[in-house]
Amino acid sequence: MFKAKFFAAAAIGAALVHPISAHAASSNPTRIISLSPSATEDLFAIGAGPQVIAVDQYSNYPATAPASKLDSFSPNVEAIAAYKPDLVILNADATKASAVKSALKKLKIAVYYEKAPSNIKGAYAEIQALGRLTGHSSAANSLVADMQGKIQKAIHSGRKLKNLTFFHELDNTLYSVTSKTFIGHVYADFGFQNIADAADNADSGGYPQLTSEYVLKANPKVIFLSDNEPVANVSARAGWSTVSAVTNHKVITLPDDIPSRWGPRLVNFYQFVATSVANLK
Repeated sequence: MFKAKFFAAAAIGAALVHPISAHAASSNPTRIISLSPSATEDLFAIGAGPQVIAVDQYSNYPATAPASKLDSFSPNVEAIAAYKPDLVILNADATKASAVKSALKKLKIAVYYEKAPSNIKGAYAEIQALGRLTGHSSAANSLVADMQGKIQKAIHSGRKLKNLTFFHELDNTLYSVTSKTFIGHVYADFGFQNIADAADNADSGGYPQLTSEYVLKANPKVIFLSDNEPVANVSARAGWSTVSAVTNHKVITLPDDIPSRWGPRLVNFYQFVATSVANLK
């Protein structure tokens, strides 16, 4: 469940990212290592891709990103230093992240300490911060403006429904997200009602594990799957054939990665959600 929270959350920590460490060079970095899939997408979207020399094992987008075996969950200082980077983007939720940050600073390697944003404003702030850091402020600002316009358009088209209840499934043990999380904020922007909110006391971070009985009683109109669980398996669960989302064929498989990244493809997430509910009444 740790990995699900680490990425699917895209969401637990503070609303903003930390600034670069005091050891940062005055010129733009040219040997960047990204240990964050979201930051990787941001960097390439703002034109800083040529400055990136390596990305972690989960940074699978864009395809041109320089893949490596660097571990973003448990970063290895020696392995990172071997690349001779002048900037490392480190996720604050990684194992022993503070110790890794300190060790890199001792090696005179600049560190951008990234905390997962809790809402879309935090995502925009990270894009703009990375823009300033890499010398691509103009492109970053343009990207944010483009995202804002497209997302507002998607929200407008999806807000036509009233009292739409939904269940977002993180895994088949029924972990979910509440409206406190980054993913939950996306659905809240549409005005949808999250059935997990009433169970929020089960997890202070906003990731409750629901029971089958709870979901059946809530009877959501839409189920969003972010765990690649086959729709047929959901329909075959005991008692679930009577759930509104199942009977009306509104069990929706979300695209890989998109719900767990807070970069440029947030636009795709909003658009996908809007399209998924377009023919509901």
